[in-house]
Amino acid sequence: MSSETERTVKTICPYCGVGCGIRVRQGEDPGDVQYMPWSDAPVNEGSICIKGGAATEVVDHEDRLTEPLIKEDSEKQSSSGSRTHSGDGEFREATWEEAYDRIVSEMRRIREEYHPDAMGFFGSSKTMNEENYLLQKLARRYGTNNVDNCTRMCHASTVWALRTSLGAGAMTNSMVDLEEAADVLWIQGANPGEQHPIANSQYFRQAVLEGATVIQVDPHMNKTTRSFDIDGTERHMHLQLEPGTDIPLLNVVLKTLLERHEADPDTGWLDEAFIEDRTEGFDHLKETLADFDKAAAAEECGVPLEDIERAAETYAMANNAAIFTGMGMSQHACGVDNVQNEINLALITGNVGRPGTGVNPLRGQNNVQGTCDVGAMPNVLPGYQLVDDDEARESVEDVWGFSIPDEPGLTNVEISHAAGDSIQGLYIMGENPVMSEPDGNRVEERLGELEFVVAQDIFMTETAALADVVLPATTWAERGGTVTNTDRRVQRMRGVRKVHENTKHDLEILMEVGSRLFGEAAFRFEDEEAVFEELRQVCPSYHGMTYDALGEEGIHWPCYEEGQEGDDFLYEDSFDTENGLGRIEGVTHQPPKEPPDEEYPLILTTARLEEHYNTGTMSRRSPTLSRQRPENFVDIHPKDADRYGIEDGDDVRVRSRRGEITLSARVTEDIKEGVVWTTPHFADASANRLTNDVLDARAKIPEYKAAAVDVEVDIESADSTPAER
Repeated sequence: MSSETERTVKTICPYCGVGCGIRVRQGEDPGDVQYMPWSDAPVNEGSICIKGGAATEVVDHEDRLTEPLIKEDSEKQSSSGSRTHSGDGEFREATWEEAYDRIVSEMRRIREEYHPDAMGFFGSSKTMNEENYLLQKLARRYGTNNVDNCTRMCHASTVWALRTSLGAGAMTNSMVDLEEAADVLWIQGANPGEQHPIANSQYFRQAVLEGATVIQVDPHMNKTTRSFDIDGTERHMHLQLEPGTDIPLLNVVLKTLLERHEADPDTGWLDEAFIEDRTEGFDHLKETLADFDKAAAAEECGVPLEDIERAAETYAMANNAAIFTGMGMSQHACGVDNVQNEINLALITGNVGRPGTGVNPLRGQNNVQGTCDVGAMPNVLPGYQLVDDDEARESVEDVWGFSIPDEPGLTNVEISHAAGDSIQGLYIMGENPVMSEPDGNRVEERLGELEFVVAQDIFMTETAALADVVLPATTWAERGGTVTNTDRRVQRMRGVRKVHENTKHDLEILMEVGSRLFGEAAFRFEDEEAVFEELRQVCPSYHGMTYDALGEEGIHWPCYEEGQEGDDFLYEDSFDTENGLGRIEGVTHQPPKEPPDEEYPLILTTARLEEHYNTGTMSRRSPTLSRQRPENFVDIHPKDADRYGIEDGDDVRVRSRRGEITLSARVTEDIKEGVVWTTPHFADASANRLTNDVLDARAKIPEYKAAAVDVEVDIESADSTPAER
């Protein structure tokens, strides 16, 4: 593998999907790794949020995994052929040779005793394109399409809807053209003020300063809500809806536009020419909304009808209106339909195919877009080529030199559901499903029923603790490769020297495992650039990219030919669908699968904090971030707090049908009455101990955003006052 020898390198922040450039400096001591600004970085121009500035704090953390580990009891169980529980036993340090031998022998055993589909593979949006590419290739060479990544938990429904209706599962536009051209920013189910701070401050806020209007749709008042109160401007409105009512709210918007157009076609609220020339399905939308009752829907949403109608008019009258969507839309059992309704709004108003428009998912991790692009999903190969498409599959097989299974595999949540049943083994690279998947208590139980688990990570996560073999990987700052940010910009990461000598790069580990399983030819590469060269052969949208061309600026995909600069926005002339038309489809309200009832009368919804990140594996180990947010909390409306006898700062227990957590209460009107809000970042009080694992039927994404819960004061702390606690 190649390695960087410079003490200061330009790389990409390892946290959210904005793709901010930073510099990393390493002193004489390899563990002395420091953040430095990159003043002319293409995305952020030197600005950085609190997470990015603190990112290097975990590179030489005392908790780093530094040696391979093997679980003693599981060795004995395996040799007797009666493995039943991978969570038992104590770890011992092992050599890499022992670890590789154990992995290869167990993976071979599972394939021979069961079937290739008895193994599952989890990629990671915290690792690079090259690493995820090689992991999914490893899975398919093993003989299964059971490979997935954390997109399944955040944006799978967005990918599905955008790919099906427009052609590509990604942002239609780039941040730069949106800032420069958009008159209206419709932000639904996203909180960029906390989750994408640089996008919010550098692009969205700047657009508002230049005259744009923000329409925010979210159940929770948040930093985004407050960030656009600029000099008394009224160019911001917040539609604070009930969780799970995004479809009826958007149907009110769509119905308002249809009514206005029918009454006076000259208003221009609909783009008739665009609908006629570039879309299909408009009649289906009209039929779906023919008897739709706007007043009843607005009441169900908990938003005044006149506010929704005013938002509809503002969007329709814009020269260029851009939709930004987030996990508040995607993490529902109706997530695909939620996003489809946003697509409907963009298409009937002609707000696609030019600067400042489109439907733009804000990706939550620095490589969640790229992990999908390179095929680390059960139904697609690199470049979103369907595994059940004979022509696409054969084109990839020609490069790889082996056959690929032609049936889609299981998603990561389905793999967890099947653990101990049809799934007997799991290879996990950089993921922590015990905390990231819903109903975390049950996930932990299921993973304990597997016969063999490999965890490849930088820390002993809650999931790695259940593994039979734990492999110590290097951090983002120590290795090179590429990542793809939220607006399709492929950028290079560069690494300093390894901090701990016996750790290995993820790519190095995967090459070794693949070569030992299947022979040298398909899994030996000189370096990450050589892997990228093969990737671009099989991924059409990356075909024209090279490491030299990426340079420091990066390139937006699609880039089909060398020398092209990529596209800042998509679909100028046609959509990448089979007939070139954008698909409109009317959708109807589907309430959350677990509504409140007498036993669990409140709705729990969840989101991320600016100071922390996903399961907190890195951010909770950062002194800077932990000082800012040392523990979890739950927001509860004052009326609900009065009803439960809860005061601000009280320790409370929040419980659902799946478990309970204890955390402090924050009494606030930021959340609606009947709703409570908390985060997934903290191990002992993670929202995902409570969330519902019911899935969207098509995208298979869980319904994190609506679960029935109850709240009560924690009796053990009731004798002390909030101030004393």
